[in-house]
Amino acid sequence: MITTTLFPGRYVQGYEAIDRLQKLIPRYGKKGFLICSPSVFEKILPEIQPSLEEAVPVAVEKFGRECSDEEITRLIAAASLHACDVVAGLGGGKTLDTAKAVAHEMNVPVIIAPTVASTDAPCSALSVIYRQETGRIKRVLLLRRNPDVVLVDTKIIANSPVRLLVAGMGDALGTWFEAESCRVKYAKNIARDYSSMTAQALARLCYETLLEYGVAAKMSCEHHVVIPALEHVIEANTLLSGVGFESGGLAAAHALQDGLNALDTNHEYYHGEKVAFGTLVSLFLTGKPSDLIDEVYTFCESVGLPTTLADLGLGEVSDEGLEKIASISCAEKETIHNELLPVTPEMVVAAIRVADEEGRRRMLLQAG
Repeated sequence: MITTTLFPGRYVQGYEAIDRLQKLIPRYGKKGFLICSPSVFEKILPEIQPSLEEAVPVAVEKFGRECSDEEITRLIAAASLHACDVVAGLGGGKTLDTAKAVAHEMNVPVIIAPTVASTDAPCSALSVIYRQETGRIKRVLLLRRNPDVVLVDTKIIANSPVRLLVAGMGDALGTWFEAESCRVKYAKNIARDYSSMTAQALARLCYETLLEYGVAAKMSCEHHVVIPALEHVIEANTLLSGVGFESGGLAAAHALQDGLNALDTNHEYYHGEKVAFGTLVSLFLTGKPSDLIDEVYTFCESVGLPTTLADLGLGEVSDEGLEKIASISCAEKETIHNELLPVTPEMVVAAIRVADEEGRRRMLLQAG
């Protein structure tokens, strides 16, 4: 049996870590191409650009808000025009996925600097490509390697919206449960190999870190300050969950997210919020013990993650809507089939109903 574990080349995290960019770009190339989200372009770039340009030549482009083939082509042309040989992406998920895709197509190094800790995507060797005209997912681009550097400035993330940090905890919450399912099932990971002890251990540490530090990290972000708890949770959301999902494997929680996403027509809810509810559903789907179910619900309640369908805007969802979620979740190549037991749409509908009912029951107890 062959295992494969995927890592970014270098992971750098800390207060005002963005200042390291001026040392990192020359390490990988002679001229940097910065792809900046609109908010970074307006608020962060003016603070770092003067010292950055003293250290290394850079060209800057504002991200066009959609990780599409058209935007990737536009940015490749701009980077080539300026003869840039290293790409840096600064911003949220779509900005970073675009930077990874541009570097992949140009076959040059890439530095990823997330400004939120809302998903585990910064460390991964894939980019989700959307349709320019509709914003719907078009394809997933598998990259030849993980980012050369992931640079995480915790001061920047402490000043990002709290809901995004909590959504990142929701995404990270499913990591250990899914990796453990893949381990038991001998299901393969993103690299199409089996997971290693390292990936499993990091996935477990991810879960334990959320339980221990999640509430304090949320309070830290609410007050826009950095304490060790926030540092720990940012690392869990980004690195531990990133290695855990990619090298450990995915299972029911992310498949259920795909199903829930089909009903979120206005994209009001974040990926991690749906994964969190998918994790709760998976606990009933796979017959987890009641003390573990209580532990996970308690955590979600403590940080404000969804525990009911109503929390995702689906309080009045029809039977047909539930069947659609289940059907998409159970599609032939979905990761829900990495669970140990055979899963059917009927089983998924039942588990969704019970997970929702448990969330509502607990809310009533707390209110009473």
